[in-house]
Amino acid sequence: QVQLVESGGGSVQSGGSLRLSCAVSGDTYSTYLMAWFRQAPGAEREGVAAFDTDGVGYYAESVKGRFTISQDTAKNTLYLQMNNLKPEDTAIYYCAATPRTGGQWWLLKVPAYSYWGQGTQVTVSS
Repeated sequence: QVQLVESGGGSVQSGGSLRLSCAVSGDTYSTYLMAWFRQAPGAEREGVAAFDTDGVGYYAESVKGRFTISQDTAKNTLYLQMNNLKPEDTAIYYCAATPRTGGQWWLLKVPAYSYWGQGTQVTVSS
């Protein structure tokens, strides 16, 4: 069974940057499609960025142009580069994996993902 471990969270001021990492172990990285989600206090978990089967990144409208999802398959690691951070980006960020393939409509949907990391806190102050 695949295991996911996030790192790289922290506290930054508005306009700052962070890069999150997600180390994947326990199974073949290429078996899964990977994504990032986040959950703010009192809010539902929401999709932030994900890869489709062709390796194309998909983004929530709220982060387009500011966040970039990437991966290093040789290192079994998923990344999320976050630039121009805003206070509303404050949340716990989770990486997720799914063996599902085909289509794009579900890529940022929580129920599509079977495996989750423990999360890493990102706090953006104004």
